[in-house]
Amino acid sequence: MARPQTDIEAGRTALLEVVDDLVRKRGSVDISMTDLAAAAGMSPSNLYRFFDNKEALLEAVAERFFAEKIRIMVEVTESDLPVRDKMYQYFARRYLASVEQYEAEPELLKSYLEIGQQHFEVVRGYVDLGDHYLAIIVAEAMDQGYFQGLSIDEAVSLINQMLHCYTNPDILFYIGTTKLSVTKLAMIVDAVFQGLGKKIATQSVPGSHMKIVS
Repeated sequence: MARPQTDIEAGRTALLEVVDDLVRKRGSVDISMTDLAAAAGMSPSNLYRFFDNKEALLEAVAERFFAEKIRIMVEVTESDLPVRDKMYQYFARRYLASVEQYEAEPELLKSYLEIGQQHFEVVRGYVDLGDHYLAIIVAEAMDQGYFQGLSIDEAVSLINQMLHCYTNPDILFYIGTTKLSVTKLAMIVDAVFQGLGKKIATQSVPGSHMKIVS
């Protein structure tokens, strides 16, 4: 008789807590299914009742890591906020979530980021999902006359580059939180809405022989 799904989910949640403990102790050293089974006090065969293979385990770890930020992105894009506020909330709330992780357990966050780099094929879909939700906001802004002359992909790429410090948790380990703030973020978002467009991107810089190109 198959185990109830709720039991499986509870077991997976408990095992992901064990993964946290292993990462705290060992850092980003690769964790095998055998390691996890031993740490959880179960046989490897029992572990496979919760995760079919190592890839399924890594996917579950990634899903748990990104869950809060996905919830934020969905909530913001589906809200009735004005589009400029929507973009600000989209970046600010995810940034604050990263700060919370950083301040709570910086070494655990650092280790998970390193694991993500080692298994980028697993997390790539979540990175692309961020672009998807940003594109929804950009499309809404374009309907209101913003970002004229740019395609959605061009606008998304430029905005991501302008706000990279607020979307990449690795930055927190280099400059901390003292030089980043949601107030500065709001100013950057305002600048994006006031100036980002093909016309601005092709203007010559006064006093310079260079020409900015998009």
